[in-house]
Amino acid sequence: MVLSPGQGWAQLGELGLALLLSASIGLERGLRNKSAGLRTHTLVGVGSALFMLVSIYGFSAVSDENASLDPSRVASQIVSGIGFIGGGLIFVRRDAVRGLTTAAVVWVTAAVGMACGAGLPVLAVAVTVGHFVIVLGLDRLTRRLSLGTRPAHRVTFTYAPGNGVLRDVLVSCSDLGYSVTQTDVDRSPDPHARVTVALLVQGRRPLTDLVTTLTDLPGILSLTTADEDD
Repeated sequence: MVLSPGQGWAQLGELGLALLLSASIGLERGLRNKSAGLRTHTLVGVGSALFMLVSIYGFSAVSDENASLDPSRVASQIVSGIGFIGGGLIFVRRDAVRGLTTAAVVWVTAAVGMACGAGLPVLAVAVTVGHFVIVLGLDRLTRRLSLGTRPAHRVTFTYAPGNGVLRDVLVSCSDLGYSVTQTDVDRSPDPHARVTVALLVQGRRPLTDLVTTLTDLPGILSLTTADEDD
């Protein structure tokens, strides 16, 4: 059996490299509990590499002189098509936009897969390393140098209504130098049921100071915190 061009060990190696690099990116996203994880990024990377190989070798048998063959057409469709996946990862909740970083990482993973399929392994590896430097290194550097916006935290608490607890919480945040940039209130139709509130706060003081102050307020039934990132 004679295989058509583009189905040798070199192409399998390119697909294997795309799988390895995209899986490493997806593993990082999955370990950080992002909306797109190991499977999504791996499929995007391998699929992009295969599209590139098909673009390069898949139409070599076409002998019609009037046919217009442009391998870059398939590549350009990968770039535009990956936007559908990225768009599905971005959502807006009130004034907060979430998922932008994850959508960008999916886009980069597609580019890594394309580089593998195009026979550019050095560039693919370099961009994968660059991904980890950007996602992990720059975030730590920004925090250390105190550049950009202040760190954001999500504080979620429940309280019994009717005691002015929410007002006291907002006043306490202000007194500690925290600004409240988002407030989500989950209120039951039952006026006597407990209320759950999620605050997005930013401040330079240690979060433990805010937690200690809020938990000491009368009427607070429970309180949890989480770092806010993309």
